[in-house]
Amino acid sequence: MKHDRRRFLRHGATAAAAALPGLALPGRALAAAPRTLALAHTHTHEDINLVFAVGDRYEPAALTALDHFLRDHYTGEVGRIDPRLHDLLHAVRVTLGTTAPFHVISGYRGPQTNDRLQKTRGGGVATRSLHMDGRAIDVRLPGVALSDLRDAALSLQAGGVGYYARDQFVHIDTGRVRRW
Repeated sequence: MKHDRRRFLRHGATAAAAALPGLALPGRALAAAPRTLALAHTHTHEDINLVFAVGDRYEPAALTALDHFLRDHYTGEVGRIDPRLHDLLHAVRVTLGTTAPFHVISGYRGPQTNDRLQKTRGGGVATRSLHMDGRAIDVRLPGVALSDLRDAALSLQAGGVGYYARDQFVHIDTGRVRRW
């Protein structure tokens, strides 16, 4: 059973990587298919479902909408979200074979919010969090086991992946490849 899941994730990750600019495999042409995201924010209770890129071209209005959607939900501050993070989330969905919306726990985080959370969360928040650079997101995916979400993100080898089973989310970022 575990062997079949790994084979599925490896195959899905290969398909996802072949379709995305930041994750493209050497020698593979960029797919012209639209890349989409569907997100539901657990704090603002907002939903978004859009095409954010086609081929190697990002849709500016979609990126602006995603920047606003993923704003600091404590202060309303809007940051610029790294488009590669959207690519990575899309690739995770392709890898898992789902179109279900991600549930967003945290997207962009302003410096003041990050500082406050660091002081009140017992050190569980990084001093220089990639959330502050718009390069990290904390999510879960209804209908998908949290460990499968983690494994799909890890299989892409495209950034950091943190697994928070107790808090029921996976951290995904566009930083260096690492896991915790």
